[in-house]
Amino acid sequence: MTAGTSVSVDVLIVGGGIAGLWTLARLKQAGYKTVLLEAESLGAGQTRFAQGIIHGGTKYALTGKLTASSEAVADMPALWRACLNGKGVLDLSRAMLLSEAHYLWSTSSLTSRVSGFFASKVMRARTNELDEKTSPALFKHADFKGQIYALDEPVFDAMSVVQAIAEPVGKSILAIKADSIKYNNDRLSVKAQDDQRYEFDFKKIVLTAGQGNEKLLSELGLRQPEMQLRPLKMVMLRGGLTEMVFAHCMAGSVNPRITITSNHDEKGEVVWYLGGQLAEDGIARSDAEQVLQAKAELAELIPWLDQSKCQWATLDINRAEVKKPGTKRPDTFYVEQQGKVITAWPTKMALSPIMAERILEIINNEKLSCVNDDELPSWVHPEYASLPWNEESRWLM
Repeated sequence: MTAGTSVSVDVLIVGGGIAGLWTLARLKQAGYKTVLLEAESLGAGQTRFAQGIIHGGTKYALTGKLTASSEAVADMPALWRACLNGKGVLDLSRAMLLSEAHYLWSTSSLTSRVSGFFASKVMRARTNELDEKTSPALFKHADFKGQIYALDEPVFDAMSVVQAIAEPVGKSILAIKADSIKYNNDRLSVKAQDDQRYEFDFKKIVLTAGQGNEKLLSELGLRQPEMQLRPLKMVMLRGGLTEMVFAHCMAGSVNPRITITSNHDEKGEVVWYLGGQLAEDGIARSDAEQVLQAKAELAELIPWLDQSKCQWATLDINRAEVKKPGTKRPDTFYVEQQGKVITAWPTKMALSPIMAERILEIINNEKLSCVNDDELPSWVHPEYASLPWNEESRWLM
């Protein structure tokens, strides 16, 4: 095998979602020569499937008490808004804010109303009950009988965040071929998408590849930390929808009964993207059964919605996280260092910034003597992933 071009860096990152890109940007700000490797397209993993909600913890307080999960994300809306306004650690002023707030609505059932009451009291500083005049258009309908709250939780277009972070640091991102990573004699060998081979010397390697972390750890000769996958079957619909909706429907449990976010497809048509308990339970259903369930849920929760012109699709995704007993969801991000290897999962898109700060703290504590930040080779850069509703083959129903 022909030897590749040698490149020496302080830190090598593998995985180009929001978590990896945020980490790249912060390390470069701190003066470390850092390169990120991406085997598909930027945002192609969990990032493009995210609903884009910057959680402030309200949905985790639906049982009437603060939880570790609710407190872990409490400061995230303010942090992300500062970045959006060009006053944070990164400049996200070019990212697309879809909604200033996410909303939470209760149905007329007692259970849903009670959970709404406790959420509003426990999270007093993070919720605001709305009246008919201040409610989103969808909930001003005469048939709406519940309560609605505005949450201090902005909603971003996830791929616009990817682009806002990646563009200023694009020269430090290399597009590689899948399964080309080989580790030998403390060097990482990769083949770029143009078939050029590179040999990386590094002081630290950071794994932010989501589900791909497991295979990377194996290549690096490590068995820990273990990973778990929590699957979802999301639902998308479009056609005849006039309102952009960003809302959880409460059901009296820790998970919303349904979570709706919205976007526009490439033709400018409004798309609703459905998660929550619907998506959690949907893994036991076929695609057709999941669509029927989604139709029934919306018919019950938003009976004035005309579904007659809607086209439907399902989306099977996996959330990759550190393994917890009983596949329990981690409360916050995860970062672990083993020698030269740092493994990280953000758990939620909203937590990517503080996960990156933790990685930066670890590397700063190592007191690395930085390599000369000379010019990187002129190499091939990855493209950006598309959002799932722009892939026409998904729309089968």
